[in-house]
Amino acid sequence: MDDHELVADHFAGVKVRWVASKIANPTQPGLYHPAQPERRFYRLTFHKRHRQLITDEYLPHVVRVGKEIRTRNRQRKLFTNSPNYKWPTYKHTMWSHINFEHPATFETMGLDPAKKKDIIDDLVTFTESREFYSRIGKAWKRGYLLYGPPGTGKSTMIAAMANLLNYDVYDLELTAVKDNTELRKLLIETTSKSIIVIEDIDCSLDLTGQRKKNQKWLSDEERDGGVGGGSSRVTLSGLLNFIDGLWSACGGERLIVFTTNYVEKLDPALIRRGRMDKHIELSYCSFEAFKVLARNYLKLDEEEGDDHPMFATVERLMKEMKITPADVAENLMPKSPLDDADTCLSRLILAMEEAKEAAEMEREVAAARKLVEEKEKKVVGMVNGSPENGVAPH
Repeated sequence: MDDHELVADHFAGVKVRWVASKIANPTQPGLYHPAQPERRFYRLTFHKRHRQLITDEYLPHVVRVGKEIRTRNRQRKLFTNSPNYKWPTYKHTMWSHINFEHPATFETMGLDPAKKKDIIDDLVTFTESREFYSRIGKAWKRGYLLYGPPGTGKSTMIAAMANLLNYDVYDLELTAVKDNTELRKLLIETTSKSIIVIEDIDCSLDLTGQRKKNQKWLSDEERDGGVGGGSSRVTLSGLLNFIDGLWSACGGERLIVFTTNYVEKLDPALIRRGRMDKHIELSYCSFEAFKVLARNYLKLDEEEGDDHPMFATVERLMKEMKITPADVAENLMPKSPLDDADTCLSRLILAMEEAKEAAEMEREVAAARKLVEEKEKKVVGMVNGSPENGVAPH
C-alpha cells in the first residue's frame, strides 16, 4: 500500500478500513545518532460496537491468512552444512543455501500408481496431524527410509516430497560433521516445514552394525566415540539421538529421510519403527511405471499409451529382465529433434534386448566357471586321496 492509501474490508457483515501510515524519526542524524528508518504501520478503524468481533475473530483471521499466503508464495531453499564454518560468529549460520528449483513431482515419477498414492496419503496425513501428535505425546516428525538399487529414483522421491508439501530441504553431509555436539547444533538450526536428508547413509559413516568390537583393540579416538573416517567423530548413539532424542523435539513438522542402496548393512537400531517410521522400497521399473514415463517423455496421452503397438514388447521384456527407471528414462529421452515416439521406444527395446543377452551370457559364464571349479575340486580330492571322493590315500 502507498502512504495514506485506504483499503476497505468486510468481515462477518462488518466494514473496516485499513490506512497505511508512517511516523518520521524525530531525532536528527549526527555523529552519535545515526539515521533511523521511519516507522511504518497500519491504522485500523471500525465502529466501537464491533470491538469484540474485531479483536477475537477478525485480527486472528488476518494473521492466519497472511501466514498461509506467505507460506504459499515463499521460495523453497536447499540447505547444506559446511565443514569450514566458525562457531559462533556474528550473523553466521552452520547451513548455506540456494533456491530449491527441482521440478520433480509425483505425477512425473516412474512409480507404481498404488505405491505412489500410499506415499502421498501418508505425507498429507502427517502434515494435518499436529493435534494428533500432541495428544499422543510424540514430537511432530516422521522418518522415511528409501532403499533400493542405484537409479531407482530415491533422490527424485525426496524432491517430489518437498514439492508436494512445500518444504525446505536440509541435505546433511555427515562426513563434514566434526562430532555429536556439532550434529546437535545443526539440528537446532533447522526450521519447521523441512525435510532433513542423509543420502547413502551406509556410505556416510561406519553405521553398519559393527558395534561389538573388543575395546582393547580400539584406538583412543575410536574408544571415545569416533566411528567415521577422517576428522568426523559422529557416533551411532549421537545419530540416534539426532533422530528421536530429546533434542529432536526442538521444532515441529519435520521429515527425516535416509537413503541407501544396501538396507541390510544398516544397524537395526537405526531403521527400526519409531525412527524410520515408513520403509519405502524403490525397485526396478514395472510396466505401470514405464507407462507413466512413456507418457511424460513421449507426450502420449493415456489412451494412446495403453494401445501403442510397441508396449506389448516392452511388457514382455520387463517380465524377463530387470531395468531401472533411470535406464528407461535415458532411452526414452529424444536424442535429436527428429526422434518420435516410435524411435525412442525402438531404442528402449533394443537396449533391453542387449541387456537381456548380456545377462544370459553372464549367467552362462558363471555356470561354466562353477562347473570348472567343481571339477578342479574333485581332481584335487582324488590326488590327495580324499575319502569323500572314494579314493584311498597313497
